[in-house]
Amino acid sequence: MATQIKFGTSGWRAIVADEFTMENVRRAVTGIGRYVASRNPNNPKLLVGRDPRFMGETFVAEAAGILGHHGVKPLVIPEAAPTPAIAYGIVTRKTDGSINFTASHNPPEYNGIKFSTPDGAPALPEVTKAIEQEIAAVNLSATGDSGKNVSMEEVDVRPPYLKRLAELVDLGAIKKSGIKVVFDPFWGAARGYSDVLLRENGVSVATVHDYRDVLFGGHAPEPEGKLLDECRAKMKETGAAIGICTDGDADRFGIVDRNGTFIQPNYVIALLFNYLLETRGWRTGVGKSVATTNMLNAIAEKNKLELHETPVGFKYIGELIKQDKITIGGEESAGLTIRGHVPEKDGIIAGLLCCEMVATRKKTLQELLGELFGKVGSFYPVRENFRLTPEVKEKFTRKVTTDPTDFSGRKVAKVVRTDGLKLVLEDGSWVAYRMSGTEPVVRVYTEARSEGDSAKLSEAAKQWVLQ
Repeated sequence: MATQIKFGTSGWRAIVADEFTMENVRRAVTGIGRYVASRNPNNPKLLVGRDPRFMGETFVAEAAGILGHHGVKPLVIPEAAPTPAIAYGIVTRKTDGSINFTASHNPPEYNGIKFSTPDGAPALPEVTKAIEQEIAAVNLSATGDSGKNVSMEEVDVRPPYLKRLAELVDLGAIKKSGIKVVFDPFWGAARGYSDVLLRENGVSVATVHDYRDVLFGGHAPEPEGKLLDECRAKMKETGAAIGICTDGDADRFGIVDRNGTFIQPNYVIALLFNYLLETRGWRTGVGKSVATTNMLNAIAEKNKLELHETPVGFKYIGELIKQDKITIGGEESAGLTIRGHVPEKDGIIAGLLCCEMVATRKKTLQELLGELFGKVGSFYPVRENFRLTPEVKEKFTRKVTTDPTDFSGRKVAKVVRTDGLKLVLEDGSWVAYRMSGTEPVVRVYTEARSEGDSAKLSEAAKQWVLQ
């Protein structure tokens, strides 16, 4: 029986040689090719790119042949390319979208296929559902192999994307400040992007992990604090004011302050929202997933701007960017983009804007966060994952369909079901639960207004799962 290929919040991902096989790749690409050809019968074209994972080049070549066989012109990106650079390439080259072979921040044994639409945004659910139906109808034995000799055009998405970044970020201000930067691309697709752009504009940059490693150092290419010791060491060695990091396909970011402290993504998004309001003169609102810090709510309220709270999945943020409704859109899982940019997560621009903010404000990120706490109050968000036994999962799945009136001795002021279950408590703190769609894991998010209460609320949230 053929594997059922389902697209999640950011494409289809699976373990290489388990479900991510050449046969299934052929099925998926055939389905996408059919979908695109049916929507545009007049010379459709797709960008085909990849991150640096194992067999990426092979998958790209195979996809190009299949697309050509189905009448879709493949524009092949020969080198590993960041997801946001591919997104910008879709827009500038006016393609019908892209196929990107990436598993983003997932462990090295994974690969994936991400389909983006002609606007450069991640495909919305109605699109991926239509593609899944096309894939289910694929009969590989009937498609033949006539796509093997299809001619393909190679394209370089890097120059136009870097040019756009230089228009959005004040690189001159970073140079003028004289700060030093450390860049860690995590062996990923952003190699030769952030550091080269800064260096070409006179900024002192040191880079770690600047070579291809399909195993990403033996762990997931996720720029979390616990994995950034080599970045910290290089910062100490060079006297850098900031460390900027990206994940495997550069759609996520990790930021390290001067003293080596990891600044959690919730705080980075809030700091940049406040900074962009102060420096760009924009009066648009903010977009955030339901699991992202309410610090963004407070900044929006203080500035009398609209708040848009979405389900988890950056495609929803992308829609707000396309409609020019927001200054910044972000998710607590380290994804953001800004007004006038691609409707896709961009870990590269996140790091560059943090460099600009530190350079122009002449303060550390922690000092800037302290100032922001003084303006809108303090917020302490926490995210944890809990693996459930079958018995606990069954019981908990029923439990989250109820509307509790109190939680750990506090009155529930509001029940939100935008995505999973979110309980807003009467003191402004909140807890949210989201079940994983692929494994018996519940994601638990909490946010309180003091550090002490944060620890208590996080423990209470865990106990509620097990009760």
